[in-house]
Amino acid sequence: MRELILLRHAHAEAASTGQADLDRPLSPVGLAEAEAAGRWLKENNLLPDCVLCSPSRRTRETLEAVLGITGFVEKRLEDAVYDATPGTLMGLIDARRDVDRLLVVGHNPGLEQLVALMSEGTSSDYRGMPPGGIAVLAFDRDAAIEPGVASLTAFWWP
Repeated sequence: MRELILLRHAHAEAASTGQADLDRPLSPVGLAEAEAAGRWLKENNLLPDCVLCSPSRRTRETLEAVLGITGFVEKRLEDAVYDATPGTLMGLIDARRDVDRLLVVGHNPGLEQLVALMSEGTSSDYRGMPPGGIAVLAFDRDAAIEPGVASLTAFWWP
């Protein structure tokens, strides 16, 4: 079995005048949420083998807080995760077939739609994924990354 852990960035500060969306930092609440996510992952032995992370500041800060608790692993900033569609995310996941437990740190609506697509077979039936939320999907090692291929084994939020 392979596992895919999807982590939505924690709460971020609102953009200040002229600030690019990519540059929004975590709020103090967001930092606490990210640390709580790291503790939950560690307590549930869901330590990733590799991480793909959006290049936005809020996702990078979420990831750093998580890894500060879980321990550091191979990580790669992946531009395509920012504002990604479920199809784009599926392609990135498929390209990392060598990874048993992959963590993707990104944004909505792409992440919440991906959870629904991979577990239910449709991206229109998503239920939402709050800031700092985690979804864990399991699927057969040799399974093609396609709609309905995975089971949602855990869903957590701070």
